[in-house]
Amino acid sequence: MVSKPPAGDPVQDAPQVAPPQHAAAGLPAVAHTLRIAQAQMGVTRSARTLLKVNQKDGFDCPGCAWPEGDKRHVAEFCENGAKAVAEEATLRRVTPDFFAAHPVADLANRSGYWLGQQGRITQPMYLAEGAERYEAVTWERAFAIIAEELTALSSPDEALFYTSGRTSNEAAFLLQLFAREFGTNNLPDCSNMCHESSGSALNETIGIGKGSVSLEDLHQADLIVVAGQNPGTNHPRMLSALEKAKAAGAKIISVNPLPEAGLEKFKNPQTATGMLRGAALNDLFLQIRIGGDQALFRLLNKLVLETDGAVDTEFVDAHTHGFEEFATAARAADWDETLAATGLERSEIERALEMVLASERTIVCWAMGLTQHKHSVPTIREVVNFLLLRGNIGRPGAGVCPVRGHSNVQGDRTMGIFERPAPAFLDALDKEFGIVSPRHHGFDVVRSIQALRDGEAKVFFAMGGNFVGATPDTEVTEAAMRRARLTVHVSTKLNRSHAVTGTRALILPTLGRTDKDVQASGKQFVTVEDSMGLVHASRGNLPPASPHLLSEPAIVTRTARAVLGAGSATPWEEFEKDYATIRDRIARVVPGFTDFNARLAADPGGFALPHAPRDERRFPTATGKANFTAAPVEYPKVPEGRLLLQTLRSHDQYNTTIYGLDDRYRGIKGGRRVVLVHPEDAAALGLADGAYTDLVGEWTDGSERRAPGFRVVHYPTARGCAAAYYPETNVLVPLESTADISNTPASKSVIVRLVPAAG
Repeated sequence: MVSKPPAGDPVQDAPQVAPPQHAAAGLPAVAHTLRIAQAQMGVTRSARTLLKVNQKDGFDCPGCAWPEGDKRHVAEFCENGAKAVAEEATLRRVTPDFFAAHPVADLANRSGYWLGQQGRITQPMYLAEGAERYEAVTWERAFAIIAEELTALSSPDEALFYTSGRTSNEAAFLLQLFAREFGTNNLPDCSNMCHESSGSALNETIGIGKGSVSLEDLHQADLIVVAGQNPGTNHPRMLSALEKAKAAGAKIISVNPLPEAGLEKFKNPQTATGMLRGAALNDLFLQIRIGGDQALFRLLNKLVLETDGAVDTEFVDAHTHGFEEFATAARAADWDETLAATGLERSEIERALEMVLASERTIVCWAMGLTQHKHSVPTIREVVNFLLLRGNIGRPGAGVCPVRGHSNVQGDRTMGIFERPAPAFLDALDKEFGIVSPRHHGFDVVRSIQALRDGEAKVFFAMGGNFVGATPDTEVTEAAMRRARLTVHVSTKLNRSHAVTGTRALILPTLGRTDKDVQASGKQFVTVEDSMGLVHASRGNLPPASPHLLSEPAIVTRTARAVLGAGSATPWEEFEKDYATIRDRIARVVPGFTDFNARLAADPGGFALPHAPRDERRFPTATGKANFTAAPVEYPKVPEGRLLLQTLRSHDQYNTTIYGLDDRYRGIKGGRRVVLVHPEDAAALGLADGAYTDLVGEWTDGSERRAPGFRVVHYPTARGCAAAYYPETNVLVPLESTADISNTPASKSVIVRLVPAAG
């Protein structure tokens, strides 16, 4: 039976704590999935919906971007994917009556969990200047308001067009086209906050900012290194691929400051044996200190260089550039410095080396644990050095595997959502549409917040996401958003960003992945690109949550028509009527999409985009080869009496969407304001398990930021390190604390001191 949303915020003052678990999935995951699905959708709707998730004739899960194989299970989803689907396909509704009962000030005092639990937004809502409440507004008036504000700007660069990774290829292509025809490259996106460091490093070293492996490569690998990633919570279906690789003989090394249940043992719910016994995944767990990964890979590279016959000299000579400079830097790696940076034992690194040398085919997978540090780009470059040394890029069973979070974050970038677009892309776009795109670079996420703060930007338009909840330096970000003339959010459900508004604000409710999309030419589908560069269709099967909803492409096209008017020669109305016409234009602008519609019709499973390093060992870099690099080794230096904090997700969370207040695998129940601290570090700081503390972030300019009221949990973290959930701890991350080159917020290395809670 479908349950009602919570009337009030649950009390989180006293979370219960039990020992962490040592296995992921299994019967508890199945039971939790069914419970959540029934509470949001009911039994019949749950079956109708979940059996279409990630199927060739169904819809792409709005959760992570992990790919599907050609053969699909009947239940091709994980626990957290089911939660994402249940919350989108929920029968709960947020109507104008809800907004009448809850002024914006009330919404601003609610938790993200409470806001998200209220259900699907049913009508466009408008917050007028000086008003206390959102009120229903017609679509026509909503688009007119956007046009009023955008056309009144002194420059198109005073507008910001943000994209969340759930946005389809078709909607993303239209949004960047509209923004550039309007006259700006201000196209920040969620990639700026996650894998921008990966793209920066990979573009420089191998010539393409995407991973080079397929699912089949994982299944064929001899060694898989999983660094800075927790697949059991963030990409659970990846565990099936690791299990299959292990069954074929692969070894797995995990490199992480925290032990994670999913990498210890996976109880695959697709098989009886998996449910009962499970499969151990880790062969070696390197419990590294936060930020020590570059030092680890640098030393491994030194040791490979010192081992006779270990370097693939044929590959290095034929396909790489910069080897000698790199080798000189690697040979200078110091054991003592590496042990200090990593917190590892010499024997652990020597065991890892043995496994590396025994492998003919090696893959390195990583996520935010590598990308959100000041030195993230050189860290990922060092990972590439590690793979290049033994020829592990451009052959089966080997390569780079940055694991994306949002289901189409990679596709949005492919479609041109980028503040620093390639000239060749703009040339193709201009030729196809007869426009003149701006050539100067736009603002990424951090620069967008600074522009709002400094009065350089006045209109903020978001395609999905929870910008305020996802970004760093919460107080600074919220103050910046409130300086905007207009904030617009294209959304399915409520989140914090709807309560932190500009002078005027709009909420534009849109169709979700699960919703049937019917336009003038008939039923439509959209497309997405997964983490491994496969493009496929997504077709919703449920009646829309309200007759007042518009699709994302329809919202963009109608916005463009209202803003650009009769002066635009772009056939916006045609694009809304038939999404195939959008794909025809994508095919002529974006490399790899030739015959886009025909290829989708021929193969419901989709197609793989070209990838020169993977497909032909060709590296489209400035040198024409794969580039070794030789950056100085960096790692965080933490003052006495401080800890290095990483922000992370709970198991009841997807990005900033909070499904519940538990973190089952880590033993946390009924609350999110907890900080995980090693017992010996806690003892040195005088912090008993169960004590309450304020987290005080320290920045290089002497400024401090405080997150109050966190329960101390004694936990087996790496020594000197701590962990706590975001978005609650985003307040501690200074806006200026970013990765060199990529400008990604450094949310995984925040220096904090723990002080008694202020009460």
